[in-house]
Amino acid sequence: MASRPPSRATAPTGPGSPQDMPPAPGQHPLDPGTMPQPIRDELLAPDPAAIDTASKELRDGLNPCPRCGSTEVRHRPGSDRLICLYCRHEWAATRVEEAFGLGEGIAELRGTQVASGARDIAADAKSLRSYKCGGCGAEVVINTETAMTARCHWCRHVLGVNEQIDNGAVPDAVLPFHITKDDAVARIRQFVGKRSLFALKAFKDGFTPENVVGVYLPYMVVDARGNADATGVGEIETRRYTRGEGKNKQTVYDADVWRVQRHVDFTVDDLALESSAERGKLDTRSNTHNVINTILPFDTKNAVKWNASYLVGYSSEKRDRDVQHLMPRVQEQMLAIARSRMQPSVQRYDRGVRWERERMDLKGTRWVSMYLPVWLYAYHQPGPGGGLLHYIAVNGRTGETMGSVPVQPWKLLLAALSLGTVVEALALWIIAR
Repeated sequence: MASRPPSRATAPTGPGSPQDMPPAPGQHPLDPGTMPQPIRDELLAPDPAAIDTASKELRDGLNPCPRCGSTEVRHRPGSDRLICLYCRHEWAATRVEEAFGLGEGIAELRGTQVASGARDIAADAKSLRSYKCGGCGAEVVINTETAMTARCHWCRHVLGVNEQIDNGAVPDAVLPFHITKDDAVARIRQFVGKRSLFALKAFKDGFTPENVVGVYLPYMVVDARGNADATGVGEIETRRYTRGEGKNKQTVYDADVWRVQRHVDFTVDDLALESSAERGKLDTRSNTHNVINTILPFDTKNAVKWNASYLVGYSSEKRDRDVQHLMPRVQEQMLAIARSRMQPSVQRYDRGVRWERERMDLKGTRWVSMYLPVWLYAYHQPGPGGGLLHYIAVNGRTGETMGSVPVQPWKLLLAALSLGTVVEALALWIIAR
């Protein structure tokens, strides 16, 4: 059997927290110099740097056509362009990376940089917003919980929520839909058709993919720089042989055991994290939200500066998670990426490497709030505990489709039994020969 290194006691911990003893005379209890290392670093770290991503060309709640000034502006399906319904002028919004240099300087990131649409949500922020129409001066109210545009009831101008407001409703950028609704419906039909044999009868009877909804989901898109260290044990097999006889026969191996250490410096560009607490609840007993993760990635490099006209005709959800809530997720994702970066350098250990200690040091991050396009079809399957909400999702850019289809348990059982019978019959035939 392979030899194993003796277990070692963990390294002694440092001194207790500052609460273990009163502060010295004249010393403030929160003096960073008295804090343990992680807390001291956090207290001394600079405040998050703000990146102003406001669309200054949009004014007074209006999203006007640059040629004629009309506010009858819509997203042209299948493209990133906007079109004026009055003069038919078309134009493309500026990519957010080009406008604000968000694709640059990742290797030099330090601290936390937050774009204006990704700032912390104010605890007392309201959803109802009142805007003065730039056409006639009337007051128009927009409920940002359900809409980002509204039409003035006097002059018919279309108003949009353009400025970065403190309730998380306005992101820095939007990635427009490329997949049309007809295309999404066809993809969902095809997806369900391949799984209809075992599908629940009530689901098939009520299957109406025309009810699919286009929704912009809120994400934080993060650039990050960091380094990671890992220490563990790797084994290289040197010999394999058999011991014992009969039922006591056992295959064992000898191996050289090595102490393995790795360090990696790396950057991550456009890591997408869900910034809705509801969508982050991956409780497979009540919903299948996790299908959203299976249609990643999105081509976030093509996201354009915020313009509410892109949302006309689509639904949207508001962001309700701040940078501080998502920072642990970034740490987890970065550590997973670091492990994958280390993997090619440990291929010689054919018995594998067991990492015993890992450390992730996040040097700098840059946060941008973004709306990403998804077509969704939902079906509620009744059952205990409120039942199960099934989703089928289509990536609004690539068409990647994945979902959950409720099945008839007895059909699966019958199929399993039938397969077992076939396998058994085949085995008997082989033995008879």
